[in-house]
Amino acid sequence: MEDFSGWIGRSETRHDVATAAPLVGLAALLDHDPVAPATVPPLGHWLYFLPDARQSTIGDDGHPRRDDNSFLPPVPLPRRMWAGGRVDFLAPIAVGAQLVRTTTIDAIVAKHGASGDLLFVTLRHDITADGVAAVREAQDVVYRAAATATAPPPPVVPAEIEPEPADAVRRIVPDPVLLFRYSALTFNAHRIHFDRDYARDVEGYAGLVVHGPLIATLLVDHALRTIPNQTPRHFRFRAEAPLIDTAPFDLCMARQDGSVRLWSRDPGGRRTMQAELHY
Repeated sequence: MEDFSGWIGRSETRHDVATAAPLVGLAALLDHDPVAPATVPPLGHWLYFLPDARQSTIGDDGHPRRDDNSFLPPVPLPRRMWAGGRVDFLAPIAVGAQLVRTTTIDAIVAKHGASGDLLFVTLRHDITADGVAAVREAQDVVYRAAATATAPPPPVVPAEIEPEPADAVRRIVPDPVLLFRYSALTFNAHRIHFDRDYARDVEGYAGLVVHGPLIATLLVDHALRTIPNQTPRHFRFRAEAPLIDTAPFDLCMARQDGSVRLWSRDPGGRRTMQAELHY
């Protein structure tokens, strides 16, 4: 694979405003009363600085095509996913605040896994609100080779796995409407989330894929529902396996000293994302 180390250190700065409308939409999506909060909730900053590529530059997968003029390197591996991240909540973001985000490419690491070549790109986001440092985030993006299977994998079925003990469990039933609404909120046009034929025939999934950041947002919301009136300071998560819209999944939480451990699990009891939220 081409050496992309020369892209490390590149940065870009974008501006936005912490408007209320997307927060109302997020509340509705999470099944809360659609009321605008006074401040942006944890992970609500993901609703700003949305992609704005012109329609003529969109590739077959729904992402902007990669070329030398892009901020991100022109990685030839066709499949891309958000693999995890770490978020520090430094200060509240008031609705109406002027936002500035500086993104820097921190690391690029090539690996070879069971499914072929992989390239991990770590992005650092530094966000200020009205000039005050509000969020510091590291985002891990992984690029993968094209699917090689001639037929999609079978849907997940229950297996003889003893579920990990949890203090609180909430079941989520994903469907195309839930996935579409989140794609609309984040202006995410990746076709694996809304085009079943593409997800199955091109990228090799058994159905529509539940967004990684949606699962992370649901996990944080699960913690805030269970232990309200806490102020999160740090959140980290890592995706381990995709969740598909053909079956329900569980949000799980276990209390720890000053933090909670969070994870999602599929119908077979397999963990698909793990996370920690610190107060």
